[in-house]
Amino acid sequence: MAIGLLGGSFDPIHRGHLQLAQDALAQLGLAELRFLPAGRPWQKGELTDASHRAAMVLAAIRGEPRFVLDMREIERPGPTYTIDTLRELRQCLGDELPLVLIIGSDQYERLDTWRDWTQLLDYAHLAVARRADAVLAPNWTLQEVYNSHRARPAAIHASPQGRIVEIAMTPVDASATEIRALLAQPPEAARDVRLAAVVPAAVLDYIDAHRLYR
Repeated sequence: MAIGLLGGSFDPIHRGHLQLAQDALAQLGLAELRFLPAGRPWQKGELTDASHRAAMVLAAIRGEPRFVLDMREIERPGPTYTIDTLRELRQCLGDELPLVLIIGSDQYERLDTWRDWTQLLDYAHLAVARRADAVLAPNWTLQEVYNSHRARPAAIHASPQGRIVEIAMTPVDASATEIRALLAQPPEAARDVRLAAVVPAAVLDYIDAHRLYR
C-alpha cells in the first residue's frame, strides 16, 4: 500500500510530469500517487494562482484512478517546505504506511539546500528518477547519504521510510518554461502542434478558457 508523492509548482502540469508519475507507479508498485501542487515554494518566484494550478492538475489526472490531487501544500499558509508536508502526512496516515517522495536526479543534487533535509528520510523513502543518459553527481555529503541508504525498489514495501531507490525516467522533451513562452505567443500552426505534444488536451482547454499565460 505504498503511496507516492510528487510535488512541484505544476505551472502548468505537462506530459513530463505525467510520464514520471506513470514510471513511478509501474516501477515502485504504488497503490496511489499524490500530486502536491506547491503553495508558495520558497526557491521559486511568482507563480500562477494556486487554484488554477490545482485545477490543471485535476484536469490532467482524470482517468487514472491511482492519481490523486492533494491540496495540503496550497492550503497551508506560509512558504512551502517538503519536510512540513511529510510531517503532516505522517500525522494523518500514521507511522506504518510506506511513503515515497519522488524527485529528479537534479533535485537530489540540490537536496542539501532544502529545509531540514537530513530529516526527510525519517518520514519517507526517496525515489530518485534518472534518465538513461543522466549521471548522478551529488556533493560528497549527499553521496554518502545516497550510499548508506540506497536499496532496490522493492525495499520500499518492507519499511515505512528510510531508503533511497532509483527509478528509470522515460525522456519527455517538455518544460513548463517553454510551454509558458509558447502560450504567450499568438496562435500559429507550429506553436499549436508543439503545445499539443507536451500538454494534455484537457489542460490546454482549461488554459484557453481562463486565458492563462497570455
